[in-house]
Amino acid sequence: MELLALALFVFSTSGTPGPNNIMLLSSGVNFGIKKSLPHILGVNLGFPIMVIAVGIGLVSLFNQFPQLYTLMKVVGIGYLLFLAFKIAQTPVSANTKQQAKPISFVQAAAFQWVNPKAWIMAISAIVAFSSAAEASLAEVVWIALAYLLFGLPCSFAWLSAGVGLKKVLNNPLFVIWFNRAMAVLLVISIVPMINVQIMS
Repeated sequence: MELLALALFVFSTSGTPGPNNIMLLSSGVNFGIKKSLPHILGVNLGFPIMVIAVGIGLVSLFNQFPQLYTLMKVVGIGYLLFLAFKIAQTPVSANTKQQAKPISFVQAAAFQWVNPKAWIMAISAIVAFSSAAEASLAEVVWIALAYLLFGLPCSFAWLSAGVGLKKVLNNPLFVIWFNRAMAVLLVISIVPMINVQIMS
């Protein structure tokens, strides 16, 4: 396995806009780094676990029962739309903001399983960096570790960008429109994933 190529692949897939990064950017603006740590850890521990599950045969199960994948994709898209609505409705006033809560560790980890982009990333990585038709456990673990090591800085960069934007968006009206823009981007990120099929 070419580790440099794998690292570059992880950086390119983890660092580009997608549901996870859009939500981390929004969380940075609305909640800051400290309150968003469970969110970022949930993403970067939950996804490698999913990579391992996919690598040890979950794709074969979906090929055998394609209805399961279709169901998961529908649930994932529905949940993304729900999250987009929540982001658009995030309160910005001091009184109501106390009621808003960032995404928890468990929610972020569980979200990977219904995140269409996460499935695309996991399957693409395993197909691209496996030396045989059936990936060995060692290869799958290396891929998962690469996402754990190199994906975390990418996620933190998006979260930090949100914190930096917060200093610029010091007007509550700007924050409201930022949240709405993030909600729209989250919805747009769904479109390329609608017709994606699982392939072994």
